[in-house]
Amino acid sequence: MRPRASLAFGFLGLIVLGAILLASPWARCAHQWGNWSAAFFTSFSAVCVTGLSIVDIAAEYTRTGQCFLLILVEIGCLGLMTCGTFLLIAVGRRLSLSREFSLMNAYGVAQIHGLRGLIFWVVGSMATIELVSAIALYPRFKVFFPGDGVYYSLFYSVMSFCNAGFSILPASIASFSDEPFVLLVMGVETILGGIGFLVIYNLCTFKFLRGSRGGVGRLSLHTKVVLRMSAYLLLIAFISFLVLEWHGVLEGMQGIKRLTVAFYQAVTPRTCGFCVTPTEELKPLTRLVYETLMVIGGAPGSAAAGMKVTTLAVLIYTLRAMCNGENETVIHNRLVPNEIVRETIVIATAFLAMIVLVMGALIATESNSNISSDALFFEAVSAVTTTGLSMGDTTSALSPAGRIVISIAMFFGRLGALSVVMIIGQRESKRHIRYPQEELVVG
Repeated sequence: MRPRASLAFGFLGLIVLGAILLASPWARCAHQWGNWSAAFFTSFSAVCVTGLSIVDIAAEYTRTGQCFLLILVEIGCLGLMTCGTFLLIAVGRRLSLSREFSLMNAYGVAQIHGLRGLIFWVVGSMATIELVSAIALYPRFKVFFPGDGVYYSLFYSVMSFCNAGFSILPASIASFSDEPFVLLVMGVETILGGIGFLVIYNLCTFKFLRGSRGGVGRLSLHTKVVLRMSAYLLLIAFISFLVLEWHGVLEGMQGIKRLTVAFYQAVTPRTCGFCVTPTEELKPLTRLVYETLMVIGGAPGSAAAGMKVTTLAVLIYTLRAMCNGENETVIHNRLVPNEIVRETIVIATAFLAMIVLVMGALIATESNSNISSDALFFEAVSAVTTTGLSMGDTTSALSPAGRIVISIAMFFGRLGALSVVMIIGQRESKRHIRYPQEELVVG
């Protein structure tokens, strides 16, 4: 079985296991087996690191059940492939060549040397960031939740870094709208989770991709593109939210509160799922900005999904090259291979096609419901991009068939558009016959 198909079946196996755990008496406040539909949907959402839920997490699940949820989110964030490799390394077993190449592709590593150290570093850095953030949140959380400050700090630290939107408080994290420090910590942690482990590794070591002759370490092209595109998108989202909602949801807020809320609301559409202000109260144009940011997503090898910022960068530079009459895509004085350009086009096309298909399926399943088409489209984009944002109670109001559609959308969205295409067409064929070339009018 090919690595990508193994990854898909591994995720499915974890989802089934998670559903059994969440439906167990130890996980449910009812202390008996039951509510399998909610258990499966929540397990799909957790493993796919989405955050959509059809039940109140705090009311449905006990502290043990919430811990099960945390574990599913953590494993989903790291990826079964990485977790399995970490366990194999821990017990001293040798990695197969196919497993090493799969991990290299997932994290963008250009060579096998040091891969085991990279995997240990990924797990260690994730734990370190979450722990440091939890410690930073604790002084404020112990005031909000006397006696439970440690648990709440860890819960929201994990959910922020993993870009999952599960909350054990009503109205998501609206309770923290008057806490600039809390929003800044959670926002920065979400950004770190969204730029990817490889970028964090590159920034921390500065020796990655170092020359074999001991040359000076440098930032890789991947790191430069991810950081620059992420900064541009964050700035655009921040300014857009301030301008569009200055007399909207931000009206009446004080200066510093307006800025911190706008900052966090600019971060969260990049597949996080938490919201300080209700999504349904945003202006239609603001929601359009949100939907665009959700489609773009984060960086490859990160907790975020979407079509990825690197995909957007290649599309933009390819378009610029075509407009300038150039035949090659060049980014920061580096030539992008044609194979990467082709993959970029496939990813973008497949992602948009997935959104259209999910929207069509929701229209069919929810034809008898009172859910607006705007809410359904927002839900479709949120599911495919595994963001977790929703307009009001749209998710819980879906029919059983609609929930199945959303579950499937989250699953394929988490796998990634390119992975889905490669799973469907695993057999690589090479043409041995050259056909005559002929012009085709397009556009």
